[in-house]
Amino acid sequence: MRVVIAEDLALLRDGLTRILDAYGCKVVEAVADGPSVLPALTRHRPDVAVLDVRLPPTFTDEGLQAALAARAQIPGLPILVLSQHVEQLYARELLADRAGGVGYLLKDRVSNVGQFIDAVQRVAGGGMVMDPEVVSQLLARNSGAERLSGLTAREREVLGLMAEGRSNAAIAGRMFVTEKAVSKHINNIFSKLGMPPSEDDNRRVLAVLAYLNG
Repeated sequence: MRVVIAEDLALLRDGLTRILDAYGCKVVEAVADGPSVLPALTRHRPDVAVLDVRLPPTFTDEGLQAALAARAQIPGLPILVLSQHVEQLYARELLADRAGGVGYLLKDRVSNVGQFIDAVQRVAGGGMVMDPEVVSQLLARNSGAERLSGLTAREREVLGLMAEGRSNAAIAGRMFVTEKAVSKHINNIFSKLGMPPSEDDNRRVLAVLAYLNG
């Protein structure tokens, strides 16, 4: 798997490169600023791009804008965004472009190497991976307190795992419950959020994200 990294912090950039190399990925280029991102992506056309949202010189949205520009030239280019915080506006903008795999993780998740590699592989394979905290904050902003209050803590946990692209079996294993219990939680979630349930993992995630995007 060929990867392009865009991260301005040298230690994190080197760390990501080492992690990916250790798991059989080939980092074809690692850049440190916004203007370098688009040329690197169009030159290498990687299997997946791992990008920070905020890059020099302005530290606003250079990484995301470069990713969207690259997708305009390379439709479906898989993009995994890393951010220090939940950038709600940027997350919604990324999710609005549904061609190809997309992901949004907080940088804290990189400390869990297995989870990070799993996310990279899912996005490269055309899947969608969302950090549970991103989902939670987007949901809080867009759904209204009355709808959030209708979700139990267990249902919120299931929603976060769904947004990571987990199957019913994987969610059941993570939560130490039966698949039947997970299915019941999912049906309750979609009912409370006014969405039809679906057995297709990708459609489930898309339905959640469509709702979050209002």
